[in-house]
Amino acid sequence: MKSVVGVVLSNKMQKSAVVAVDRLFHNKLYNRYIKRTSKFMAHDENDQCNIGDRVKLDPSRPLSKRKHWVVAEILKKARIYTPPLVDTAANASIKNEAPLSSTS
Repeated sequence: MKSVVGVVLSNKMQKSAVVAVDRLFHNKLYNRYIKRTSKFMAHDENDQCNIGDRVKLDPSRPLSKRKHWVVAEILKKARIYTPPLVDTAANASIKNEAPLSSTS
């Protein structure tokens, strides 16, 4: 087997990651390319993979029932969204004000 490149789908296990690997093959009857996705369990020794990372997998001896791959390197780290910081003192004063009521 040769090395493959995929995207991390899950890293909830200790020292393991689920990686989706896409491959294209040509259908001779319809003369089109078809995309197929395979999910592999991979060993991540240092627990460095995060969801969305692009990783390179190398084949290895069977490490468990479903783990036959090892994360060789992280090619591209995923961008993680962080919400912008808001001034908490200003928000607290707005929440404490009484709402406007129309008593006419």
